[in-house]
Amino acid sequence: MESGIFFSDYRSDMALRRMPLQKVRTGLLLVGLVVFPFLATPYWLNLANQIAIATIGAIGLNILVGYTGQISLGQGAFMAIGAYGAGLLTVRFGVPFYISIPVAALITAVAGLVVGLPSLRLKGLYLAVATLAAQQIVEFVVTHWTGLTGGTEALVVPAPEMFGARLNTDGRFYWILIVVALAVALFAANLFRSRVGRAWVAIRDQDIAASAIGVNVFGYKLLAFATSSFLVGLSGALLAHYRSIVTWERFTIEVSISYLAMIIIGGLGTISGSFFGATLIVLLPAMINTVGRSLQDTAPWAATVLPYVQQGVFGLVIILFLVLEPEGLARLWRNVKDYFRVWPFSY
Repeated sequence: MESGIFFSDYRSDMALRRMPLQKVRTGLLLVGLVVFPFLATPYWLNLANQIAIATIGAIGLNILVGYTGQISLGQGAFMAIGAYGAGLLTVRFGVPFYISIPVAALITAVAGLVVGLPSLRLKGLYLAVATLAAQQIVEFVVTHWTGLTGGTEALVVPAPEMFGARLNTDGRFYWILIVVALAVALFAANLFRSRVGRAWVAIRDQDIAASAIGVNVFGYKLLAFATSSFLVGLSGALLAHYRSIVTWERFTIEVSISYLAMIIIGGLGTISGSFFGATLIVLLPAMINTVGRSLQDTAPWAATVLPYVQQGVFGLVIILFLVLEPEGLARLWRNVKDYFRVWPFSY
């Protein structure tokens, strides 16, 4: 029986998965991800791809909100920059998708630096309003700069190719999205264990105290905005190539609120929380739609009230988590792990 965690060298102590049970869970997860596309239907593959893209964007937002303590309502704007950047690079200049995606993410990171400049003077609600203004500005530019984005018309992006195969199916695109999502999660997990991650946490907890011990608060805030925007732009670029159609309606303020709900429900300041929140927010509308279709014959009126039901359930879930479990699904998962780790001595 475990009576503590003891290591004889720093390499073991700093490992991401230090305990045997953690390594087993990670192995089962990887095996499940590899087997899943061979057993799933196209419908579930589509949902899995949406969850992978949403997880990348949620991790990016969690870096800014959960780890650095900066409020952002501009998630949709940064995703739009990444999506239109990748789409225009491919359509207008013929850039391969594996080059257009990181370039678009870098462009989004630069935009994040610009939006992050007010963070030196603004905090809390005022910073949220500043990022909301960025959301509205990007929406206006996208819909009115017809010479570049096409305005309200959809930008059609050709299906990407890799090794001579067209990635025009959910099953083929699944592997790219899963690999990128796992790489982003691994990067973020290691980043938070570094000097940069600890500086972000210090700023989140008390920026004045962080400045007193030598942390460059403004510099690290800008770095958080740039890193977060890079990952959010990466998710937008992947979405553009996955959907093959880029339209401004996919990147409205509702998208920003949805991603903020993901990290609140999943758990602020956790990588697993980003995944849990993204999974719930993606699957919840799908489950409600499934129930609505099953009631279509017996209750035709259900189709008319379905959008309102989705909004009501969405808001109710957020309220329940804020009241009952502010630390989100990640906290519930930790409770489950702790219970089985010390069972049968739960006390």
